[in-house]
Amino acid sequence: MAGRCDTCTYNEYDEEEDACFCSADMDEDDFYHFMLQDRRTCPFYQNSDEYAVVRHQM
Repeated sequence: MAGRCDTCTYNEYDEEEDACFCSADMDEDDFYHFMLQDRRTCPFYQNSDEYAVVRHQM
């Protein structure tokens, strides 16, 4: 999943912390279920590749 986080829209870099974090809008219940689930998939993942749709149409 680490590779997928690198291409996720919600993956943001914080210069002060010198680290990346997830900015997905999760409430406590979402976070709890996310931590319990199998880590190979993320329900909040969105591909940040803007050209993926264009490549799919070709």
